[in-house]
Amino acid sequence: MSAQKKALITGITGQDGSYLAEFLLGKGYEVHGIIRRTSTINTSRIEKILNLITLHQSDLGDTASLISLMADIQPDEVYNLGAQSFVGSSWDQPLATADMSGLAVLRLLEGVRQAQKLSKKQIRFYQASSSEMFGKVQETPQTEKTPFYPRSPYGVAKLFGHWSTVNYRESHGLYAVSGILFNHEGPRRGPEFVTRKISMAVARIAAGLQDELHLGNLDAKRDWGSSKDYVQAMWLMLQQEKPDDYVIATGETHTVREFLQIAFGHVGLQYEDYVRIDPKFFRPAEVDILLGDPTKAREKLGWVPTTSFRELVIEMVESDLRNIFKG
Repeated sequence: MSAQKKALITGITGQDGSYLAEFLLGKGYEVHGIIRRTSTINTSRIEKILNLITLHQSDLGDTASLISLMADIQPDEVYNLGAQSFVGSSWDQPLATADMSGLAVLRLLEGVRQAQKLSKKQIRFYQASSSEMFGKVQETPQTEKTPFYPRSPYGVAKLFGHWSTVNYRESHGLYAVSGILFNHEGPRRGPEFVTRKISMAVARIAAGLQDELHLGNLDAKRDWGSSKDYVQAMWLMLQQEKPDDYVIATGETHTVREFLQIAFGHVGLQYEDYVRIDPKFFRPAEVDILLGDPTKAREKLGWVPTTSFRELVIEMVESDLRNIFKG
């Protein structure tokens, strides 16, 4: 019988990290997670699996501690999902974003390289790249070969992490891959993201707790999928014989307006009666359309999304309705 595989996840307390931890536990993995050295740690998303995983306090800004941690755990797979992940905040915190979403990737890659030397054991590395790297898109749909043109400090930082991953694969022979993930959502999405902002507002308005919802560009188009589907793609990338990068997307595009129509319609309301356009929610440099081509992932990984756009929107609204009425 083969030995139990070990996985180390950065950002394990986030949306993707929590779903990935549950997925890997279901595959029989021993799951470890890195959490920040802070006085307050929000573990609400992993509350149900806390007794099944091992958490380690570490700092993505400290390469030496990362090497030491990896040498101790000797993981088979490392998933880097930790980042400053809100695009809107990246204009207010460009340096912090560059550090956490860019330089931290380089520190982890170097940590993997050094730990691999010490343990003489291959460590497979997954980097969470982003469709925001395409930014001012050069072609539609976007594939693995589409030129990048990031339009935010977040997109620029992610691009640094992406090319660092490619560089370590090609220069040092690391098994290192990047998943270029398009927007992926779910009930565990942070409240600062537009999809969760909408689902929470719909639930609150339906419950009589809120009167209006202020948003920016309703015509922005995104390729929205389910986080639960996308973490399976992350795992599949690390199971291939050769490391490579993949676009993970649904291949469909929808506007914020469509999201509103389904979300409000689910509770019998018209979004026009409650939504107000607020200039402060428009980006300094707008990304108008993101649409991924997941052909390579389908053909090489055998991955296909299983959750439709409508199902995703309704799942998020239903979850927030439950949260209100149970609270």
